[in-house]
Amino acid sequence: MKIALKRKNIYLIVLFYSIAAILSAIYIENILGYLPCKLCLYQRIPFIFSIFFCFLGYYYFKSDKILIYLILLFSISFIIAGYHFGIENGFFEEFGGCSANNLEIISKKELLESLTINISCKDAIFKIFGVSLSGWNTFISLLIVIISLRILFYEKNK
Repeated sequence: MKIALKRKNIYLIVLFYSIAAILSAIYIENILGYLPCKLCLYQRIPFIFSIFFCFLGYYYFKSDKILIYLILLFSISFIIAGYHFGIENGFFEEFGGCSANNLEIISKKELLESLTINISCKDAIFKIFGVSLSGWNTFISLLIVIISLRILFYEKNK
């Protein structure tokens, strides 16, 4: 059985992938106890928005606008994840917001607690087959962008 990558199918695939990615991140964080860095949290935002756009795209699949929004979302996801992957592998310097979490601190006790919980964006503490989650996100986001662009330019709406 051959599954053609048509618009409705890509929306379903991206919808299930986005839901699985968010649920996996929550599981890794809350059940397994791995705390995310700020860039890990930022990488979740495009997935949350993509769930909404995939619902819309599935029912209004002839609209190019929804597919273009999805391409933009995963382009942003690719940039954030690629930057994070670059930080992990030493290609880019870690920005100050990665480890400093004391902008909203109002008491001395909170300041001391924030210094003990220092999650660096350089440290890939959870890997699948030797690749960090930001590496997987970079690859899959790029794949979704390429497939979506192919569908946008080469598939005729029926």
